[in-house]
Amino acid sequence: MPELDNAWLRRHRAHDVVEITRRWKAVARRALMRVETIHPTAGGPVLFLKSRRMTDRPVYFCAGVHGDEPAAVQGLLVWAEARAEELRDADLAIFPLFNPAGILLNTRGDEGGHDLNRLFDSVTHPHMMAWQEAVRGLRPRYAVCLHEDYDAQGLYCYELNRDPQIRLADGLLERCSCMIPRDTRKVIEGRRAANGVIQRRRIAMIANLPEAVALYRAGAGSTLTFETPSEFDFALRTRVHAQFVQRVWEISKEAET
Repeated sequence: MPELDNAWLRRHRAHDVVEITRRWKAVARRALMRVETIHPTAGGPVLFLKSRRMTDRPVYFCAGVHGDEPAAVQGLLVWAEARAEELRDADLAIFPLFNPAGILLNTRGDEGGHDLNRLFDSVTHPHMMAWQEAVRGLRPRYAVCLHEDYDAQGLYCYELNRDPQIRLADGLLERCSCMIPRDTRKVIEGRRAANGVIQRRRIAMIANLPEAVALYRAGAGSTLTFETPSEFDFALRTRVHAQFVQRVWEISKEAET
């Protein structure tokens, strides 16, 4: 993985949708992954990368649901570029830039001002309906939703596990905490937290679902919504996202052995 600093990130144009799309298509060629455009937005295409041997139980990664969270997008991309050949025999489903218009405009919402992370169960929003069709039948082993939080004081992670014996978030945060410390608040986003870990055991039957809950309801084994503090250094946040993704990738491979 290259040494990242803010000058490197400026050269690689973190809000340039055309450049990000070009780089992901290059990753797909090297990794022998299929690329689909699930929806053409005003800001650019929403790409879906699928391993050539993708099953209904892939490892799922998504970044850029909120356009003002660019380090998540960069971190996932940097990780994939560094390991493209290694991913040739993987079982992956990747949405590398879910909200192109938001990234382009540096806004949380899409071109219509919608918060896409409250619309994953929408039956009227064309973008979200396209996502639902793209993931129909998938029950990811691990689903990772990469985000950033303006109010965060450090790293934190929402975790949902179908198997109550599985606990991943604590170890994942520990792996990354040498770069950015954990968020030690006892309440984060209105939920009780323990050293940056928010464990959810019950899912309320509500509408306007975030991505992780929609995937969990569809049968995902574990969902992890990872948040970095967006007021911290951009290059540092990018490295942390790449590290988080790498560790989930390692866990998925260890589970296969």
